[in-house]
Amino acid sequence: MSIQRLHTEKRYSEIVIHNATVYLAGQLADDYAGDVAEQTRQTLANIDRLLAEAGSDKTQILSLTIYLKDMADYAAMNAVWDAWVAEGAAPARACVEAKLYDPQVLVEMMVVAAQL
Repeated sequence: MSIQRLHTEKRYSEIVIHNATVYLAGQLADDYAGDVAEQTRQTLANIDRLLAEAGSDKTQILSLTIYLKDMADYAAMNAVWDAWVAEGAAPARACVEAKLYDPQVLVEMMVVAAQL
């Protein structure tokens, strides 16, 4: 089976597709100035956009890992998540506190999904 890579840079590809499975690189907000709720909204919008490009959508997410700068933001992040996640299609999920690459980044998400 072939491997398809989209938006490839020297260090990573934003999207990798293999065997009808879509892997997204860690997704961030476009603007780090917002609070965790705003950064979560932007991150989820980027996930929606990349999944659509890969021939998938949020109902096809198999697993998702959330990295939070501070677990004190868990409830605020989940409020946005709960409004976004597809009813009856919640993926396997983990959420961990992590030191992220830029102090302004409050949330990052990694996604594995099936193609439609």
